[in-house]
This record gives sequence, C-alpha cells and structure tokens, in this order.
Amino acid sequence: MVHRFTLTTPLYYVNDKPHIGSVYTTLAADAMARWRRLQGDWVCLITGCDEHGLKIQRSAAAAGVPTKDYVDCMAGHFAALWQRIGISHDRFVRTSTPRHQRLVHEFYERVRSNGHIRLGQQQGWYCVACEEFKDADSGKDGAPPHCPIHDRPLEWRDEENLFFCLSHFQEPVAQLVAREDFIGPASRRREVQRFVEAGLRDFSISRVNLPWGIPVPHRPGHTFYVWFDALLGYISALGDPDGPQDLATALASGWPARLHLIGKDILRFHAVYWPAMLLAADLPLPKRVFGHGFLTREGRKMGKTLGNTLDPEALFAKVGVEPVRWYLLRDIQFGEDGDIQQQRFLDLVNNDLANTIGNLVNRTVSMSRRWFADCVPPREAQGESQDDVVPHPLAAVAAATTARVSQCFDQQDLQGAATATLALAETTNGYLSEQAPWSAIKDASRRGAVAAVLYGVLEATRLVGICLQPLVPELSNRLLVQLGCDPLESRHGLPPGAWEQLVRWGGLPHDQPLPQASPLLARLELDGDL
Repeated sequence: MVHRFTLTTPLYYVNDKPHIGSVYTTLAADAMARWRRLQGDWVCLITGCDEHGLKIQRSAAAAGVPTKDYVDCMAGHFAALWQRIGISHDRFVRTSTPRHQRLVHEFYERVRSNGHIRLGQQQGWYCVACEEFKDADSGKDGAPPHCPIHDRPLEWRDEENLFFCLSHFQEPVAQLVAREDFIGPASRRREVQRFVEAGLRDFSISRVNLPWGIPVPHRPGHTFYVWFDALLGYISALGDPDGPQDLATALASGWPARLHLIGKDILRFHAVYWPAMLLAADLPLPKRVFGHGFLTREGRKMGKTLGNTLDPEALFAKVGVEPVRWYLLRDIQFGEDGDIQQQRFLDLVNNDLANTIGNLVNRTVSMSRRWFADCVPPREAQGESQDDVVPHPLAAVAAATTARVSQCFDQQDLQGAATATLALAETTNGYLSEQAPWSAIKDASRRGAVAAVLYGVLEATRLVGICLQPLVPELSNRLLVQLGCDPLESRHGLPPGAWEQLVRWGGLPHDQPLPQASPLLARLELDGDL
C-alpha cells in the first residue's frame, strides 16, 4: 500500500530575496522528502511564497515598482534558487494567484457559516515587519514602543476589523499542543503550552485601507490579514493545477500534511492559530509541526547593519551545493540554534566527505579493479558453500547503522542520520586498514579472503551511499556510480518498502564492472570568507 506524505516549508515572505535561514529550512525539508520517497511513499513537498501584506506593499513602494511586479520578481528569485540547488519540491505555491484567492474565499465562508467570525474594533500597537499586533505599552511622553524582534517603533492601529474567534477553541487546542507527537522539538512544546494556558484571544483577520491583499467577500475596503490568507497556501498548493479549483478537490489530493517544517519564530501561528482555523472549518489537522532554531555566524547574529550576512547564491557559487547541504544538516542539531563557522565548515566537508568517504571509495575501487579484473570481487572465498559462509563482520554494523538512520529521519534528527552514516564509513575504513588487503594479496593462497574483505568494504560503502541520498543526493549518486550501480532517483516510482530492499546486505552484484576510480569530492580551499 502506498502511503501519502505531504510536508511543507513555510511559504516565504517575499519582501526580500532568499536568505540563508530560508535555505536551511528548505534543505531540511528536501532531505525529509527524499527520505520518505526512499520508503516508497507518495510524497508531496510544498514550498512557495507568501505575497500579501503591508510590509510587502511598502517594500515595493520603496523600490519604486508596482507591488505585483515586485512580488513576481522576488518569487522568481526563490523559484530559481530552489531549482539551482536541486530542491525536489512537488508544488510551488504563490498566494497572489487567482486559484489561491478562490480557495481562501471558500474557506472563509465555511468558517463564517460555522459561527467563528465576528466584527469588532481592533486597537493596539502593530509591527509591520512581524505583521502582528503586540502586547506593549506606550513609552515616555506617549512615544511608541519598539518591537522586541525588529527593534523598530510599533504603529498604532484603531480600526474596524473582522475577528476569528480563536477563544472558541481553547480546550481542543490545549489538548492538541499537549500531545507529545504534535510539536517538535520537545523543548518548544512547553513554550506553546504556556501561551495557550494564558488564554486564547480572538485575533483580527482583516485590514482596512490595504489594497495589496485578498478582498474579504461582502466587506468593501477589507482585505484578509496575511496570516489568515497565507496558511491556506498549504492546501491551495494541492490538487491538479489544471483541474478543479475548489477546497474539496485540494483536500483530497494530499491533506492533511504530515509535517510542517518552519522556523521557531512562526511556531505559534502553525501550532495554535492554524489548527484552530482548520477546526473552525471542520477540516483535518496537520500531524506534526516542527520549529527549528536560528542561524548565527561566527557567534554573532547576522544582519545587514553588521555586514555579516551570507548571500546564498554567492555561497553556492563559491563552494557548491553538496558541501553546504552537508555542513548545515550534519553540524547543526535540527531544532536548536546553530552557528555557521567557516573553519569548521572547511574541516567537516574536507574530513567527512573528501577524506573519510571519498578516500574509502577511491582506494577500495582501485584495489578491486587491480586484482579482480575491474569488477566487484566474489562475496566469499572460492569453494565455500553458502551454508559455510560466516556473516561478514561489517554486515551487522551496517544493519545497525541503517536502522539508526531510519530512526533518526523519523524523528527529524538530521544530524543524527548524518553522523550515523559517517560512523559507518569510519568503521569501514578502520576495518580495511586492519585487514590490509594490499599485504594479504601477496600471498596467492589468501586471494579468496582478500576478495571477501573487499566485497564487504564495497557493500558497506554502497550502504553509506544509500544513507547519504537524502542529505547529499548528488554526492550519493556519484558514489553509487563509482561502485557500478545506477544513480538512485528517489523522486518517483520506488515501491512501498523500498528502503528495506535497498539496505539489505548483499545488494552489490558479484562481477559487476567497476568504473575507474575518481575523486568523489575535491578538497575545499577558500580564498577569503564564505
């Protein structure tokens, strides 16, 4: 039976081009999607852009271009970068499309008819950068308070708005966020629980005098609040782009989402507001919301004023895609804050990929080609029956590794999956050095034993390549090709249970031709900063 697995990145706010934080989230989601495809699941990875709101309208005005042209340009930057770095998304949704607007209207009417929308007066301090009202008091002499996140003055609002009755869902939301499996990592679940325990308050879902937004039906001058609109992009992304464009069709095409991967700053919107909105419309809830941490650089918060931002396009052009993927997914505990350090970046990429894994492939393939006619050696010594063969010492290690990798991916522990894979490569290197086949081959009577040693090392290396596939897919494919295997295309067509078949010991065919060895990854040397 094929299982459906829908997962999402946030829909990125297009007030500016992609930054390293949005790249980090998207790489993690791509790794999770590739992992699920290796299971034989039907996967739908959704990403895209959130394109409405006052902040975007002001950014376009500051750039001196029409708002529609501005969001088209910024969305193009996201789409082009995701293509450039090989993100395997299945849907790229834009919330400024007519298709999305129709679904928002249908959803709103459903919530309204269920009695969860009211009209009221919104008064309070508003952060345009957060697109959110803040609990804050005026400063001295009535001066506006500052947003604690953006350190900018808040703006006073006093206007008629439509409100979503979040307070109607106090108990079901409290029960939901208390579940251990709903919010990850566990360290964030308690934060959300405290917010809910303080009492859920209705929030405004419309703005007035803001033309850049989706109009509210039957409410002239009102447009939808950006968060009420944008969250529905996860549903409007589903379905056949050329087929019916209604809520029922979209829901039947992959909802509910199994996993929302987001930054911790928007966890409350996804873990509290979004489930309540879905409950108000009598729709299924997402299964899990995971809020990862923030990135710093050399111990300092990144910012334009500090001059220490990382331009993703320049970074990928300088060092390549696979090194960046490996570093971000291997070095940072997913869910916690992480610090990007240049020297550590170089050390990990060179030591892990070029040295440990790259040298393992190169020297084992070279020896096998030299001594066994350019082919994979026999699995066991000549003359041994299958019943007499002692399991290869690396077989148990490999089985434990693939089980550990599977467990880590299921828990969104990308670092754990990477380190477990690397540990298998290190153990295999150690075994190869201990067995010293370059010495044993000098004794003709030991040729069969050498064959068994090399076969085991090549097979363990194949399994390293399989485990690397979600994390560094291009490097994984280069490794597999050097073993004479086909590149692993995990995007389409793998049957249910594919993972168990792929990682079963003995999958490398005896006598399979081995291409000439070549470096898996050139060592990185940087002239200047990242």
